[in-house]
Amino acid sequence: MTAAADLKNNMDIHSIPVISVSYNSAELIEDLLSTFRAHYRNPVTIIDGSSEEHWRGIEAVCSKYPDVKFIHFDYNIHHGPGMAWAFQHLELKGPVLVLDSDIQVMKDGFLEDMLSHLTPEMYGVGYVNHVNEGGFDVDYEEGAIRYLHPACMLVNIDVLRQWPMPTRHGAPNTEPMVALHRAGKDNLVKGLDWLRDDFHNKQPLTYLRHDWQGTVKRTGGYHLEAWEARTREASVVRMLTQTLMPQGATRIVEIGANDGALARAIKEASPSTHYTAIEINPDLANQARGACDVVLTHDVDALGDDFFRGFVDTQCWVLDRALERLRSPELLLQRIRKVIGKDGSVVAVIPNMQHWSIQAKLALGDLRYEDGGLLDRSHLRWFTRGTMFELFQKCGFTVAGGMPVIHEKLENPNVLDALRQLASSVGADPQLAVDDAQAVAYVIRAVPK
Repeated sequence: MTAAADLKNNMDIHSIPVISVSYNSAELIEDLLSTFRAHYRNPVTIIDGSSEEHWRGIEAVCSKYPDVKFIHFDYNIHHGPGMAWAFQHLELKGPVLVLDSDIQVMKDGFLEDMLSHLTPEMYGVGYVNHVNEGGFDVDYEEGAIRYLHPACMLVNIDVLRQWPMPTRHGAPNTEPMVALHRAGKDNLVKGLDWLRDDFHNKQPLTYLRHDWQGTVKRTGGYHLEAWEARTREASVVRMLTQTLMPQGATRIVEIGANDGALARAIKEASPSTHYTAIEINPDLANQARGACDVVLTHDVDALGDDFFRGFVDTQCWVLDRALERLRSPELLLQRIRKVIGKDGSVVAVIPNMQHWSIQAKLALGDLRYEDGGLLDRSHLRWFTRGTMFELFQKCGFTVAGGMPVIHEKLENPNVLDALRQLASSVGADPQLAVDDAQAVAYVIRAVPK
């Protein structure tokens, strides 16, 4: 008997973790979980990017079933990025089953059969069809790319992590499949005849029913534009933050811990760095897990000096959109100042409330809290460039560097003229007023005085 066969014989089929990405459809998740739980008790994680009016309903469905974890993002994360986040952040090992939210399990046995075909060196098994390099289906095989469809696939997570991650796309596995094809490794994926027949609705169904594009039909499309903009903007902020962080830091504490992406980037560059995340919002704590060595959830305003004394060896404190969400941001900085070493630093990402769009809303009397952005309803404090500097100086720090975050340069001549005229009318520098109105946020590096 081979080692792979021996491993499969000893593996509890119900221990294989299951990942599914959901969007705005509680009924699909109900069908998936109810039919899957009728046959299997595996741990399930639902990665959700639903809108406000839908996600609570999906969370309620998940709570009905044992060993189902619900992780919600406050934006449509999309299928590919949702899978990629799970692959990179969850504590996964060995085989992992990925299922579309519109899959229904008709009877047991499908997971056992998939596992019987998966050998340790393989990327995965499932439904394999043929596409071109753009991810579009083709009716030829020679020269085409073998595409392992993520609607139902069993993957070896350690092998999968060696290849590009799924991306935003109607065919989200295009990038990893293209990479396998170009490397001459497309034999690492294997198609299963019964799954092909089930996906083509060949009667009688063997194991599964699949309502193709069930989510898209219910929501009207893939809606990639907003996701692309948010992803691009987040990557800019992350790059600026990393630029200001000290090279070679062995211990980092991040307060805010919005999505774990900064921690993952730091750990990839320096695996020995010990990274602690303190998440302010308990609903988002799971997003940092897997990327960090330690993830804590606390009311940061309530943390006393005793807590901070446990981090005296921290070389860099990252405050990622944290100060504006605290009742007493100055107390946090004062407590960090008490324990920080002379060579330590604080790198903070702080929204800029002097941005021209906020000034315009205030002039129109249309200042309303929103679900994200500069007027995020979680913000308790507002800062401008000047008051940011003042806050750090008052708490025993010197601002040693910083950069504005400008996603789109202001080019409207009427708005530019209005900003200059307003500044001139109160004796301020017109050009400085225009410059300060461009940034949606600042990334600041501060050191102890």
